[in-house]
Amino acid sequence: MLDSTNRALSDRIWNALATPLVAAGLSPNQVTFLGLVLVAANCGAYLAHRNPFWFGLGLALSFAFDGLDGAVARRTGKSSKFGGYLDAVIDRYQEIAVFFAIALVTGLWPLCFLALSGSLLTSYNKARTAIEIPIDNTAWPDLMERLERIIVLCAGLIFDPFLKFPGWPGPLLVALVVIAAFSHITALQRFWRARTRIRASEGG
Repeated sequence: MLDSTNRALSDRIWNALATPLVAAGLSPNQVTFLGLVLVAANCGAYLAHRNPFWFGLGLALSFAFDGLDGAVARRTGKSSKFGGYLDAVIDRYQEIAVFFAIALVTGLWPLCFLALSGSLLTSYNKARTAIEIPIDNTAWPDLMERLERIIVLCAGLIFDPFLKFPGWPGPLLVALVVIAAFSHITALQRFWRARTRIRASEGG
């Protein structure tokens, strides 16, 4: 929702941050793959050190880098349909890796499953609609999109070591609950929007 409703501002910020990558001659797809490598490396490191602060900080930087592929595409004039498709697929693999790593370290398998399934359904409900009817990719400003999920998760990880009190579950568990609940709400929100638009296209 934050990225969709502030598209012009966010594009200016990403375009400015992408300047070093453009100067280095990286292609958008190379940036996409490097983003996956960074996220995977942070997940592997988390399994070893098990420190949520460093994992959260590493993910925040990795996801920020990953978000620059679109800006590089705009700056270099190399936007492509395959690039957009590749970025979406890589994003899903990143989410799978992150929640899998958290589940392995914390043992919170059911909660991570709910958070991951809600995240995947949020993306799928829009992508599947595009198969049925033409849609505007930027006209879906929903409650818990990927940027919101990243912010909540990274904040939960970063603050988890410092905000542990008796009777308080901790920021990471709270973050997982928020993502699990609101991502499924967002998936339903997109389902109803898709239902309305598909029926309208059929004259129903």
